[in-house]
Amino acid sequence: MSVSKWATGAFWSDAVERAVRTAAQAALGIVGAGTMGLLEVDWPTVGSVAGLAAVVSLLMSFAAGSTGDAATAGFTTTSTPAPRTETYRQS
Repeated sequence: MSVSKWATGAFWSDAVERAVRTAAQAALGIVGAGTMGLLEVDWPTVGSVAGLAAVVSLLMSFAAGSTGDAATAGFTTTSTPAPRTETYRQS
């Protein structure tokens, strides 16, 4: 019997990383949208929007759980590194 993709540490590590990154991006978007100072930020709204973004990210990870690479929480089929580029020196 095979282990579900959702039961692996790799899946949860990737899913939580994506959720935290998404929450931080959402919070940054709200904080940066028209506020001038730290005390002017509507922190409950920032927390609410960031929390919702994290939940949506986790739901997307679950949706991707039945497809893609078993080592990630993404929809892609493989996780390949970017190709290396050569650097040239000018003489």
